[in-house]
Amino acid sequence: MGTIKEALKISGIPAFIAGLCCFSPLVLVFLGIGTVSWGAGLANLLYGDYRWLFRLVGLFSLIIALVIYFRRKGGICTIDQAVKKRNKIINLVIISLVTAIILYIIWLYVILHYIGVFAGLWS
Repeated sequence: MGTIKEALKISGIPAFIAGLCCFSPLVLVFLGIGTVSWGAGLANLLYGDYRWLFRLVGLFSLIIALVIYFRRKGGICTIDQAVKKRNKIINLVIISLVTAIILYIIWLYVILHYIGVFAGLWS
């Protein structure tokens, strides 16, 4: 159970970052900085042309989060320590990746989708 909690802590922010392509236009519309039609156009641009960039940045931030976690909490600073704890590393990386993907899907395709429909940005 502890590994799942750790994976949730590690994967939350990278999943949020990967979903910024659709969250940013919503924030700008809700703050009154842009109109609904401008926000819909921006969302179409960001999700249509740049979604892979956002996903890559999310994946990169997940890798950084894992490295920081293993250095600080895991006490893994050298290759020898990594070899000794390789099973823990592999397990946590796989669980964190799967958790990040699930969180990304829920965040982007459920939560942001319904907020965007409510705001009138997309149907």
